[in-house]
Amino acid sequence: MQIFLCCQQALKKHNVPAYSFWESYFKQGIQEAGYQWLEAEGVDWAEGLVYMDREALNEWRKLTWNQVISSIKKLQKTRQVDLFLSYLFPKQVDINTVQEIKSLGIPCVNFFCDNVREFIRVPKEFYCFDLHWVPEYKALKMYEQAGLLYTYAPMPVWIAPHQRTCKHLENYGVSFIGSRDVQREMLLAQVIKSDVAVDIRGSGWRNDVSTSCSYKYQNQSLWQTSVNQVDMIATQGILPWVRKIQTKFLPKISNDILSNFVKETPNAVEYVTIIQQSMVCLGVNRYPSYHYPFFQPDTYSRMRDIEAPMMGACYLTEWTEGLDCLYELGEEIETYCTAEEMIEKIRSLQADPEKRRRMRCKVQKRALEEHTVAKSLKRITKTLGLS
Repeated sequence: MQIFLCCQQALKKHNVPAYSFWESYFKQGIQEAGYQWLEAEGVDWAEGLVYMDREALNEWRKLTWNQVISSIKKLQKTRQVDLFLSYLFPKQVDINTVQEIKSLGIPCVNFFCDNVREFIRVPKEFYCFDLHWVPEYKALKMYEQAGLLYTYAPMPVWIAPHQRTCKHLENYGVSFIGSRDVQREMLLAQVIKSDVAVDIRGSGWRNDVSTSCSYKYQNQSLWQTSVNQVDMIATQGILPWVRKIQTKFLPKISNDILSNFVKETPNAVEYVTIIQQSMVCLGVNRYPSYHYPFFQPDTYSRMRDIEAPMMGACYLTEWTEGLDCLYELGEEIETYCTAEEMIEKIRSLQADPEKRRRMRCKVQKRALEEHTVAKSLKRITKTLGLS
């Protein structure tokens, strides 16, 4: 099967949250499944995430999708494109071109992994796709209510064969890798205050100001700020706006609490090594959102919930709906709901090396057998009647 792939490929580095690994995970996963990926040369998909100006975004979208449809039509003359597979944000989608691709007899599937955090309802730009690859259990109801065809499949993660081992030396203690946001810093500060050492790595932790995973644009005029406030109330309601105001009065986490535990951000090789060789690898599934009270944050399963198990980590992550569909909780991974429970689980795992060893191998076996890109593609092709 030939899969035309649009998954945030880039021609240069962009100042947007991490995206480069998606290309590797999708392409390697497709190849391991026995399929072939195709792409439009010279297209920078990640660039579409940068534009805030509507005119510039429209120009990028026009240029990009013209290249895509031209490439697909050219490929159709020499070989069959069986499937169009994308990971696109709403602002990147050109509905008319997707419809044109579908008119060529090519089913179009879009993967999106931040439905819960980004949307209240499925955006209209997504309705043009034949099928939606939804990795968040909590987002399924959203697509069901919209009457759209979807398949629930794990985050697309591919781990190199030589990294698929579970008998690791434990050269690190308790580790968390991820960018800084207000929810993560509050949680980890509570744990550290309880004399549990956690090594923290990722962007933003050495700065004085918390950052979230949303794109931030500073130096706005007073007028633009006012327009944004009005727009937020109109689109999200008064309560989220009130919560946004309230966050200005929340207690700040002093960098002094965290600074001794913040380590250098790892490169790609170190990233794998740390996850595999940590005594306990932590996942945090809460996220900043004005739709929920600050001290009762929402959660959803993240990519680390697939990635760390595939690497053979001893994995402790924040409980959220759907985790029990992926793993046997307490046997393959451990979970927590509060800082106090995280502390308790960390201490329990630290005292039980045999359980850590069992968890590593059990969860890796499950992930590599059931949660691969190949398995997800088979689910997709079956749903579309392509297999």
